[in-house]
Amino acid sequence: MNASQPAATLMSGDDFRESLRRYRPRVFLDGRQVASVADERGFGPGINAIALTYDYALKEKYAPIMTAVQHTSGKRVNRLSHINTSSGDLLNKLEAVRLVCQETGCAQRYLTHDALNAIGQVSSRIDDARGTLENTARFLNYLHRVQDQDLTLGIAMTDAKGDRSRRPHEQSNVDSYLHVVERNAKGIVISGTKAIVTGAPYVHELLVMPCRNMGREDADFAVCCAVPVDAPGITIIARPAGRPGEKVEHGAPLFSRKYGQSTGVVMFDQVFVPWDSVFYAGEWEHSGHLTYSYATHHRHTCIGARAGFGDLLIGAGALMCEANGFDPGKETHLREQMVELITITESFYACGVAASVYGKPDAHSQTFMPDPVFSNIGKLLLATKIYDMHRIAHYVSGGLIVTLPGPDEDHNPETGAKLSEVLRANPDVPYEQRIETARFIEDLTAGYQGGWYSVISLHGGGSPAAMKQEIYRNYPIGSKVELVERILERGIAADGSPAAAPHDPQRAITQNRQPGKCCDTGCTTPGQPVMVDLPVVQASLPSRRAGASRAGE
Repeated sequence: MNASQPAATLMSGDDFRESLRRYRPRVFLDGRQVASVADERGFGPGINAIALTYDYALKEKYAPIMTAVQHTSGKRVNRLSHINTSSGDLLNKLEAVRLVCQETGCAQRYLTHDALNAIGQVSSRIDDARGTLENTARFLNYLHRVQDQDLTLGIAMTDAKGDRSRRPHEQSNVDSYLHVVERNAKGIVISGTKAIVTGAPYVHELLVMPCRNMGREDADFAVCCAVPVDAPGITIIARPAGRPGEKVEHGAPLFSRKYGQSTGVVMFDQVFVPWDSVFYAGEWEHSGHLTYSYATHHRHTCIGARAGFGDLLIGAGALMCEANGFDPGKETHLREQMVELITITESFYACGVAASVYGKPDAHSQTFMPDPVFSNIGKLLLATKIYDMHRIAHYVSGGLIVTLPGPDEDHNPETGAKLSEVLRANPDVPYEQRIETARFIEDLTAGYQGGWYSVISLHGGGSPAAMKQEIYRNYPIGSKVELVERILERGIAADGSPAAAPHDPQRAITQNRQPGKCCDTGCTTPGQPVMVDLPVVQASLPSRRAGASRAGE
């Protein structure tokens, strides 16, 4: 890190824990009100996970990837609150998320990054539509405060939704979607319910965002703003993070007692938000853009998160093979399984790398967006392959991971000595290490935590159906159609050579087209995409008819 470079105040993990004590959110857990979030055992694993993102930014060996220079302030800030300005930023963010999730399974704070990037883009879009700079200035003031104070933000995006077949304004219970109930000279007042808010109890502020494209009748539901987690009128009903303090079938969970994630239902009851913290309220025509931008950033980020989880399974699977007395390099069936696990993990991560490399500047803010096709393919792969990842971990580990006696038997003088003899496999691996690895894999894949990882991988960042829609919507099928039409000589170029039939904007299957790509000359300069578009050659419509006549000869 450049010592002469100005820096925001970067907190440590302990600083983060202490900062939470300055807030007094109204939080309920397991039917009781929580007095102090920072000291609540049930939230400890989630707080630990976020605390690690603070500590890693202060470690010299991780600082180059865990911090970045914010271009609008010139300050070095935590990578997870940074705004991307190049393909390199996108790739570094992906690597940073994988790094922290290798340790924690899910570090949660990356949601701060995804939402800030999306809100910055929609703020510029609104300014461009109005011919102003007001929204961007308001956003930058907020961004710089978040970075200077090194805050973690919770994303209150998914509404309770009520009857899924009806739009927000059609709901019988208006509070099933968060909405504006009052506007005045000082700000707005909001009410409603947000569900599945990651880390809700132990963040500093909540970013309220719409979860869908709104119509004109839904204008009151099109609201994006920031509120402190302890603002009057907010109630959080949360679930525990991980499994701290629990004693399950095979003893205290070796992973989820240390790291986990809480989610909360957040109820807003007449919550006041000053205009300085309102990014838009009523601009329904921009809600779809914000939702799309956030989803694309978040799905790209999820790729790095689940790759980190894949790293845990790969390492634990290899350890279990060794403890069982097998070398996967020599056992074909185990090697095939390990290679499949590696292939799954690195395949969806490769999509994240491609989404970074093919990233482009947003048309309004000029900050960088990951490629939507590769982002959605990578997220779709991890969402559907998480079950295969668990299956492979079970295959290479054997049934021991769910059939072990509890750890109390390890210290029982009547049974412990005998167990250590008969349940040892590889003579070079102590009994305790074999059993510890088995219980670790159980925690990650075959218990409560494993089921939780499966569900959040499948539905986090949107359902597989939403990802498939975005893939089809953005994929350049038209370019592939025109490729085949050129080979079939359905169009003729000016020089008489075969060409694709000319582009018809009314033709459904050719609406999405993509120019060719080439690498930038030499090293990519800061703020430039790694890959740039080649020119698209346009043909005139009349030649399509000529091509059709030729094809019929």
